[in-house]
Amino acid sequence: MERETTYLINRTALSNDEVLTIMSKTLSILLACLFGCCATAAMAAPPMVIVDEAKVMRDEPPPHGNIGMSTAWRIPANVPGRTFEFTKRALHVGAAIGLHPIAHDEIYYVVSGNGEVTSDGVSHAITAGMTAYLYNGATVGIVQKGGEPLMLMIAYPLPAPAK
Repeated sequence: MERETTYLINRTALSNDEVLTIMSKTLSILLACLFGCCATAAMAAPPMVIVDEAKVMRDEPPPHGNIGMSTAWRIPANVPGRTFEFTKRALHVGAAIGLHPIAHDEIYYVVSGNGEVTSDGVSHAITAGMTAYLYNGATVGIVQKGGEPLMLMIAYPLPAPAK
C-alpha cells in the first residue's frame, strides 16, 4: 500500500499527485526555455551596419505639405531588414512638417532650436532637450519657430521590415 505524503508549499498542503503535476509543468517550462534559448542563440543576427550621416544627407522640402525647406539625414535608409525609421531633420527657418495622421507611435526629440508641436489640435512649445511622444491615431505636426533651424531626431516603427 502506497503511503500518501503531504507537502507544505507556501503554507499550502499538497498531495503527491499535486506535487508531481507542479514538478512536471515546471520541468516542461524549463525545457521550453532551454531549447528556446538554444534555438535563439543558433539564429545569428545580421552583422551591424554603420552609417556615415554625411553620406545620407540631402536638402528637401519637409514631408506632409512641403512647407519650407529642410535638411534630412535618413540614417537607416539603406539598412536591409530594419524595422523602424530614425531620421535626423533640420527644419530651416519657417519650415514645418505639416499636420498628418499617424498609424504608429512616433517620437520627436529636439536637438537644438525652437518649435511648436501639435497633436490632435493641442500645441506646445518645444525646445532643445525636450521630446514629444505622439500616439498612434493622432494627427500631428511640428513647426520651426525663431531665428535658427529646428534640429530633430524622429523615430517610428515601419509597418513591415525594409527590404
